[in-house]
Amino acid sequence: MKTVSGKFEPDKRKWIVVDAENQVLGRLASQVAVRIRGKHLPNFTPHVDLGDFVVVVNADKVKLTGDKWNQKTYYRYSGYMGGLKSTPARKLVQENPERLIRLAVWGMLPKNRLGRKLIKKLKVYPGTEHPHEAQQPAALKLIEKNR
Repeated sequence: MKTVSGKFEPDKRKWIVVDAENQVLGRLASQVAVRIRGKHLPNFTPHVDLGDFVVVVNADKVKLTGDKWNQKTYYRYSGYMGGLKSTPARKLVQENPERLIRLAVWGMLPKNRLGRKLIKKLKVYPGTEHPHEAQQPAALKLIEKNR
């Protein structure tokens, strides 16, 4: 037996559209991260970019479970004394809904050069319109877990 290592082939990457309307943020982000990373492919290789481009639409209609709209807080630090800023999830989704999904997916990607390259393949838009029609993206039906 031989171990087959995947090779970076930019021509074979697909474009996928994911509708975030009424999707739970964490479940959406984990499935998007799998697609971007290429873990759904049989020849997945951890150090090679084999994944697809993912376009997420309706980012402003994503759901959070429980009371996370009020309790979940996002922090950013400027590097200066007293430069820690916090934003609750409810305010973040009103001001910049794309950032909510981008931060969730970024937390599920590797924290190295490959991860910084992979996050550029995520395109997030608050409404249903996106400028990537020329790439002919295929719609992806997300797996829903019933509770």
